[in-house]
Amino acid sequence: MNSSTKLNTNEIIKSLLGKLSKKERDIVSRRFGLKDSERETLEAVGKLHSLTRERIRQIENATIKKIKELKDLKGALSELNEKTGKIISEHGGLAEREYLFHLLNTFSPVEYKSKDYDVEKNHYDFLLSRILNDEYEEVRSSDIFKHSYKFKDTSLNHLEELAKELVDRVREMKEVAKTEDIFSDLSKSEVYGRYKDRIAVPGELNVSSFWKDALYDEDYETVHNNKVLYSLLQAVKDVKQNKFGFWGARDWEEVSPKTINHKIYLVLKNEGKPMHFVDIAKRINEVCFDRKLANPATVHNELILDQKYVLVGRGIYGLKEWGYKEGVVQDVIKQIIKENGPLTREEIVNKVLENRLVKKTTISLALMNKDVFEKSGDKYQVKG
Repeated sequence: MNSSTKLNTNEIIKSLLGKLSKKERDIVSRRFGLKDSERETLEAVGKLHSLTRERIRQIENATIKKIKELKDLKGALSELNEKTGKIISEHGGLAEREYLFHLLNTFSPVEYKSKDYDVEKNHYDFLLSRILNDEYEEVRSSDIFKHSYKFKDTSLNHLEELAKELVDRVREMKEVAKTEDIFSDLSKSEVYGRYKDRIAVPGELNVSSFWKDALYDEDYETVHNNKVLYSLLQAVKDVKQNKFGFWGARDWEEVSPKTINHKIYLVLKNEGKPMHFVDIAKRINEVCFDRKLANPATVHNELILDQKYVLVGRGIYGLKEWGYKEGVVQDVIKQIIKENGPLTREEIVNKVLENRLVKKTTISLALMNKDVFEKSGDKYQVKG
């Protein structure tokens, strides 16, 4: 999204609050977190001003009404109104709250995910839900959608139908999928065909910066051409994108890993190759699934105890589903010969290296055990 035109909510809020009395300014700021990211309760603000909760509520409502009646309000909010309207319009009339705020932030001088961004989100919330609420409406009590914003008095019936179809199809897939695969599958549905024209919204906004800090590369061209469907994915409650860009049902382990074991599996699967247990712990903490830090010793214990992980080198583990075999190098060689018949040293070395991260000399030493292996010509076989 082109951020050449800056949207500075600090300046907007400062301008609006400057028209208020000191008491009005303090109450509204505390209630909506306009100076600090923490919002304060009616009771807490009442104690500070030696007033009842009900009196604080009355002052809050009167202050909001006063702001909405300011003569220069329209001009002060023109930039925010224009950009919010464009984003929601190009996303089919509905934008999930965090997604909307993230896109608005691309116009802002505030750094994304900084402490100031937490305050900026409160600014957006206050301005859209309280001051511009004649144009925008919050979606908060939906069984289908997360906390979102839409245009005032517009129907979401067609988006609700699409959302239900989306959730059903994701669950039927039974495994996580990339964004383009979700779009492709949904486009085959009867529901999609019925509303195809309504969701073919032309768009100019460049939303590629949305993934700037992500751990994966999204197919931007596909998203750009399907903004409404992407916005739907962001808004639906029962579908979620994991940290590596794959979508699935919100309650799936590969989407919302709850235990350290789930996190280990997800990191290994997305790394696509064996990792040392210390590096696995480090990666879990870098990905930041939640606020819980992974301890290398705890990670190591999980890897040892769970049979879906295979030790393939010193402290290095892979997934059994990748074809790695359990046991020491000697056991691996025996299994390889059993499956393939007598093999040359070079053939054995190559196949062992597909299952173990060991030195070639280690394999050669194992083959020298004459109690286990015997050589016929240039090929080795298991003795007996």
